[in-house]
Amino acid sequence: MGPGEGGSTLWDQLPALTGVVVGAIGSYLATSLTERSRWRRVRAERWDQKRLDTYASYANSLKHQINIAQRIGAARGFQHAVDPLDPEQGLAQLAEAEARRATEWETMLLVGEAETVAAARKWHESVWNVELYARGLKDDPAGWERAVGQMSRARDDFYVLARRDLGIAGPPPPSGNWPRVWQRQDETN
Repeated sequence: MGPGEGGSTLWDQLPALTGVVVGAIGSYLATSLTERSRWRRVRAERWDQKRLDTYASYANSLKHQINIAQRIGAARGFQHAVDPLDPEQGLAQLAEAEARRATEWETMLLVGEAETVAAARKWHESVWNVELYARGLKDDPAGWERAVGQMSRARDDFYVLARRDLGIAGPPPPSGNWPRVWQRQDETN
């Protein structure tokens, strides 16, 4: 068969072949972009969850440490805890709580945003200041009150930044002033 005898040549089929190739490339690119976008979204969700878990775990370990320090402080006559803890027994618990916090700190350094890590550092340093009173190294009641207030503000700062990192709108409720119900019973009479 010669040209013009009903057969089609490569030139006649070129537009159709070009359409198939362009369609295949377009399909590949669209699928690639979709998969890449999905992978990034899944990765971001995974890291957001890891960051949430890390922030919550760190905060809980620090709150445990604060609870022990305040209970020891109550045994030493300071306010803000209703369940005094014998200093001798409490100091061992405080050391264990600090060790746990230090372990959690390493994960904070790995996955936390820089500003949030700085706020977490400020918070745990303010807890150390409260611990000086719990350990009997400081004994001034007004200084205790200032240290507890500074610790509360540092906590609030941490939560504001943690919530921002996690995309949670609005600030957390502030710690505010410690309620008077936390005073020792003999001081309210």
